[in-house]
Amino acid sequence: MSNVTGDLPSTAVALPGSTAIQTSPPTDRPVRVYADGIYDLFHFGHARSLEQAKKSFPNTYLLVGCCNDETTHKYKGRTVMTAEERYESLRHCKWVDEVIPDAPWVINQEFLDNNRIDYVAHDSLPYADTSGAGKDVYEFVKKVGRFKETMRTEGISTSDIIMRIVKDYNQYVMRNLDRGYSREDLGVSFVKEKRLRVNMRLKKLQERVKEQQEKVGEKIQTVKMLRNEWVENADRWVAGFLEIFEEGCHKMEEGSGVEEEGEELRGNRGCVGRTEEGDGAFKGGTEFGSGVVGAIYGFLKVFVIYFVCHGYLIFRFVLLRKNTDIRKNGYPENK
Repeated sequence: MSNVTGDLPSTAVALPGSTAIQTSPPTDRPVRVYADGIYDLFHFGHARSLEQAKKSFPNTYLLVGCCNDETTHKYKGRTVMTAEERYESLRHCKWVDEVIPDAPWVINQEFLDNNRIDYVAHDSLPYADTSGAGKDVYEFVKKVGRFKETMRTEGISTSDIIMRIVKDYNQYVMRNLDRGYSREDLGVSFVKEKRLRVNMRLKKLQERVKEQQEKVGEKIQTVKMLRNEWVENADRWVAGFLEIFEEGCHKMEEGSGVEEEGEELRGNRGCVGRTEEGDGAFKGGTEFGSGVVGAIYGFLKVFVIYFVCHGYLIFRFVLLRKNTDIRKNGYPENK
């Protein structure tokens, strides 16, 4: 490769009024693009930046460098994941063709040549060089025209994820305690563990009370709806019931048919030679039966009408008294 000795990947042209150089990509092979970072708690923001680097050219071979724990802890701070875990996360990203472990904090020409890198991809914001080598760790590749800009994904970063965990620290401690971790595993004292458990139980109790209150409120609303429906339609329903009931009683009285059934029974039994004494006896029994049935129907009719009417009047009286109390005292407040 031509750039193994330090040459640019292809033709290089100096930009007017600037020391930076604009290079053109090779056309006879895949363009080797390099992206680097820490990639702790690998998230979709990382994946999107690597996707942009992979799609920088139609034919791209993407190399991703990841700093080891020693370098990262020295220049950036402690990580959640170990170096091996971060390397493995990158290997499972579909945009990555090759992972370079133990990547340098600052890129130099020797590193570009050893890995035959044509371009370095990163967002354009200056990345402070805490090692003291310069103001921007990508200053060198920007000057030589081998820098490809990618865009950051707003709203997601490793620092944001850690901040969410720290903000809800107690909840995540309880989450892991419930899943079988010991307080020693989590670095929590005996007193703090007990206090967290009591607080979580109180919180669950409050949630249950609130849930029951909502259910009771729904039932009260249902009762109010049924009450309003009954109040609006009570007159019509009671009048309709009494009308139908009275009509049914009249039909039962008129169509009892005791005498007709007696005649039919006598005929079926073959009573051809009827005597006046027999006819008189049967007629007396028929009239007696009709009188008994009519008395029962009449009693039931009076009882039902009396019960319905008095019950309706009592309902109206209670409703009127309730409305009077409301007008005087107003609606009671919900506790």
